[in-house]
Order: sequence, then C-alpha cells, then structure tokens
Amino acid sequence: MAKSNERNLNVTIKNQEDKNDIIISISGIFKNLKRLLAIWLVACIAAGVLGIALSAIISFSKKTPARALISFTYSGIEKGLDPKGRKFDVNSMKNPIVIEKALTELGIDLDNIEKVRANISFDYKIPEDAYDRLTAYNSVMDKATTGSLSAAQAMLDVTYYPTQFTIYFDFGKAGFDRKTGVEVLNTLLERYRDYFYEQYGYNEPLGAAVNVADYKDYDYAQQIDLFRNSLRTVRNYLASLAKDDNTTFRSSVTGYTFNDLSEYAKTVGSIDLDRISSYISVNNVTKDKDSALAYYNYRIENLKRDENEYKERLASVEASITQYEKDTILIFGNGTEGTNTESSTHSEQYDSLFRQKTNVEAALAQTRQDINFYESRRNALQNNTNSSQGNIKKVEEDIAALSKKVDNIVSLTEQTANDYYENVQFAHAYNVLIPATRSIGAGLSDAVKNAVKPLIVVELLIFVIYMIAAFVNSLKEANSKKRVFAADDDDDDEEEVSLDELVDVIEEEAAPENTAKTVKSANNNNNKKKKK
Repeated sequence: MAKSNERNLNVTIKNQEDKNDIIISISGIFKNLKRLLAIWLVACIAAGVLGIALSAIISFSKKTPARALISFTYSGIEKGLDPKGRKFDVNSMKNPIVIEKALTELGIDLDNIEKVRANISFDYKIPEDAYDRLTAYNSVMDKATTGSLSAAQAMLDVTYYPTQFTIYFDFGKAGFDRKTGVEVLNTLLERYRDYFYEQYGYNEPLGAAVNVADYKDYDYAQQIDLFRNSLRTVRNYLASLAKDDNTTFRSSVTGYTFNDLSEYAKTVGSIDLDRISSYISVNNVTKDKDSALAYYNYRIENLKRDENEYKERLASVEASITQYEKDTILIFGNGTEGTNTESSTHSEQYDSLFRQKTNVEAALAQTRQDINFYESRRNALQNNTNSSQGNIKKVEEDIAALSKKVDNIVSLTEQTANDYYENVQFAHAYNVLIPATRSIGAGLSDAVKNAVKPLIVVELLIFVIYMIAAFVNSLKEANSKKRVFAADDDDDDEEEVSLDELVDVIEEEAAPENTAKTVKSANNNNNKKKKK
C-alpha cells in the first residue's frame, strides 16, 4: 500500500505577464539629491577656483591696463566748457607738461614722455536718463512736421556732455611693470590737479605782479611805476574775485577776505608808494636826469593817445545808447479811450552798452590822472637840480621796504585765491573718484569680474548634470524594486496553483479507497441488523 501512494511533483514558474510601467519616485529624487549634494558642491567650488585662476593668469599675462575714474563738477562742464568758457577737452590731461612733472617726481627718464602720452586713453558713459531724453528728442525730430520743426530743433539743442571719465594707461605697451604703471597714472592725476588750478586759478592774472622782482634795473621813478602797476593788477584781480564770491570768503590759510587784501593794497599804494613818489619828485632823485625826462615825455605822449582813444570810444558808445530802440510793451486798458499805456524795458544788449560806457569812463579818468602825474614829475625834474647821495640812499631803502610789502600782498593774494579756488569755487571741480591700484587683490578683482559670465554658464551646467544624475539614479532604483516585487508576486502565484493541483491529485487518488471503505462499512452494518 505504501509503495502505491508515492508521487513525483514538478513546480514550474512561468512569467505570464510583461509589465512595462515606469515608476518615478519624487522622494527617491530628493534622497539622491541629498546623497549627491557633497559631490555637487565640490564640483562647483573646484570649477569656480579653476575659472578664477585661469582668468587671473590671462589678466596678468596680458597686463591689463591700469584705470582710474575722475570727474569734473564745475559750472559749465555740463555744456562741454572749461572754467574760462572755452571748449573743454579731456585730452588736456595728456599734456606733456603734466606728464613731465609726474615722471620727474617718480625719478623716471623723461624719454618716456611720448610713450606715456601715446598709451593713455579715455572712456565715458552716457547716463540712462540722459540717453532716454536724447532718444526721445530724436523721435520727436523724426515725427516733426514743418510747423513744429523749429520746436523740435530747439529741443535737440539740449546736448549731453560727460562729466565723468575713465582714464586707462596701458603700462605694458609703455614698457612699465604693473606697480610702476599704477604709480605713473596716479601721480599724473595729482599733477593734473595742480595744472588745472594753474590754468583756471590765480597764477595767470597775477603774472605781471610777480615780475616786480627785477625793479632795480630801472630808474627810481620807473620803479615806482612798476609797483603802482603791480598793486593796481592785484586790486583788480581781488575785485573780480570779490564779485564772484557770494559767501564773503575768509581764507583759513591767511585769515584775509578779498576786501581786506584790497584795502591793504590800497593803503600801501596811497601812503607808502605816494610818499616815496613825492619824495623822488621833490628832491629830484634819479639815476640819469636826461633819461628820466625822456621817459616822462614818452609816457605822457602814450597816455594822451590813450586818452583820445577812450574819448572816441566813449562818444561811440553814447551814440549807440542814444540811437538804441528799447523794447516796448503795450498795456491795454478796459476799452476806454486813453487808458492804453506803453512801457519800455531794457534788454541785455542795452545793459551791455551801459556797462561799456562805465568801463570806458573809468579808464579815461585813470588816464587823465596819470597824465597829470607824469607832467608834474617832468616839470619838477626840469626845474630842480640833482639830489644828494643821502636822498638816493633813503629812496633806495624806502623802495626796498615797499618791495617787501608788495611781495607780501602778492603772496597773500595768491594763497587766499588758491584757498578760495580749491575749497569754494573749484572745491569739487576736479576729483579722482577711484584711483588706480597696484595690489594683487585688484588684479584678482579684475579676474573675478572677467570670469563671472563664464562661471555662471559652467555652474549652471554642473547644476543641470547634478539634477539629471539624481533623477536617473532615482528612476533606476524605483524600477529595480518593482521588478523584484513583481518576481515575488509571480512566485507566490505559481506556488498556490501547484498546491491546489496537488490537493486535487491527492483527493482523486484517495477517492477509490474511501469508496471501498464506505461500502465495506455499509455491508457490516447491514449484517448486524439482520442478526438482530
């Protein structure tokens, strides 16, 4: 019986379905982003360092020109004019005089002047608001009809002139290293400051006053004339400064105002100078009487010619004023007869004629005073004999003392004017906003600026690669787990089918024996009933 119940069972696992679903796991992506974060950061930092290093190598190998930023803010620069009202040209900074002073201060051979000058260049940018305004005017001009053409042209008269400039010095082409090139540029900018004040400050109008140092080469009367002209020049210059000064400027260097110095010069001229002049005339003090008389006669003749010229000019100006037609304004009344009135107004040209008349009258009066002065000198010299040595010695001592006072006035005027121009009128006329720098950090800064755009592209590319890597890894992991789970499910299904089949087989095999047992049990029961 046991041998007849043994069976050999074979279980076959079949893949009955081909599933092509793709699983994307968001949480898996974030897990991979977190896992790859360190690698991404290292790659970004390495790319940044390598990019800046490469840019620095290129920048230093090319010897990038040194640069500085300067500005001009005086009145008139917005119209493209210099402080004297002439056309401004920033290339004046390349003046050989300025470059020579800079190279001399640094102890560099002056043969390099032309090399420095040729390798300096300028650049400027138009502000966005000015650019928009100009383009708007051009648009109006394009659309203007014949009737509005003049109005459009009037708007186009508004022209932008730069006030800030970037100055470049290509020191590599000039034959300098970076350190020397930066020093040359910065020194040049400082020396231009001195040049600027010399051109538009006090030195030029006071040039005649400085020449008094050679007064001993002239006769005593002529020496007095030199000092008189010097004091007159100083007073006129001080008057022009006081006219432009609206702050009653008092110099912190000298402690004087322009009016103080003018009164000082007036006192020296009216007391010291006139006292010496009268002493010379009364005592007939001269080095050469005949030469002095010839000089007086020559001066008188020149002054008389000037007098005639001023008279003619004054007559012409007065005639112009008389014939000039003033602007008339008609004021209408309320309609009643005789209520309309007229009013005349002065124009700028009419006022200019009156200013000319005032100036000519002042010059004519001064000329007449000078004529009388020299005539009195000439007459005194003709009627008197030569002076003694004592008188000559006294005059020389007095003139020497006068010379010191005049020199002091000139010096105080120069210092006060310099203080005024630098701290008031030209306080911000010329400024070095950003000087050139020779530090390695500046070179690295340039390298960083040059590498910014390429680095942004590289960093974005690395970031994209980082995201793709995280996505792909997450996709692989999710789908590999799916295949494992699918395989496990298939195994379970195959095992369940095999067991069912096994149960059916067992039941089928066990059925005949159960039937026989049942029949036998039934027969036994029937036999027992019959016996009873």
